[in-house]
Amino acid sequence: MAVSVDAVYQKVLAILNKEQRGYVTPQEFNLFANQAQSDLFEQYFYDINQFGRVPGNSTEYSDMLTLLNEKINIFENTLAPTRLGLYFIPPSDLYKLGSVVYKNTTTDSFGTSSTESVEAERINANEFLYINASPLTKPKNVRPVFVSNSSGIRVYGDGEVTAVAKIEIQYIKKPVKVEWNYQMVFGEALYNSSSSVDFELHPSEEVELVIKILELSGILIKDLNLYQVMNQEEQETIQQEKA
Repeated sequence: MAVSVDAVYQKVLAILNKEQRGYVTPQEFNLFANQAQSDLFEQYFYDINQFGRVPGNSTEYSDMLTLLNEKINIFENTLAPTRLGLYFIPPSDLYKLGSVVYKNTTTDSFGTSSTESVEAERINANEFLYINASPLTKPKNVRPVFVSNSSGIRVYGDGEVTAVAKIEIQYIKKPVKVEWNYQMVFGEALYNSSSSVDFELHPSEEVELVIKILELSGILIKDLNLYQVMNQEEQETIQQEKA
């Protein structure tokens, strides 16, 4: 699922041309497009906090929390981290860390091995000293913990886990950078689909993307009226969603 970057650009240009309000270059559009995508993406997490506090709708397809989770699910990812020195290094596109999973392998009395995925509990670095000191709270392979800081992640089971194959990270990734790319033909910029990058957002966000980009365009071309109209459209959309 994605939103066509060309479809959004053409709608933005059509509205600007119809209203005779100016022109947005591909370079300017790409800047606005990424800003709009980032704004919408980050708003999901604020909205989840808000809608999580109110009773949901009994109809699955109209419950806002369900719809928001559907939009965020696009960005859920799972992978094995790389390791550098003492730390497992999160992926470069990490936005929010979800779960750290330890693959615990055990062997029964018949010599049969089996592997179970166990979610590690996140703790603070200062808590680890106290937890590790007591036999009752000391981390185990069946009850792993992890510590995360700016350097990376450290995981502890019966001992510190160092094998990359034993660890899996579940996380929310950042949206890819949007780009409307083109090639010049007879002095005109023609859309190049092979080198362009679409929005990663849910298809339902196309209208909101157009509104946000037009709002930013109004600031660029110093058209206060366009900015105000698009801002009003955006606020009305938000109010309808939250009603």
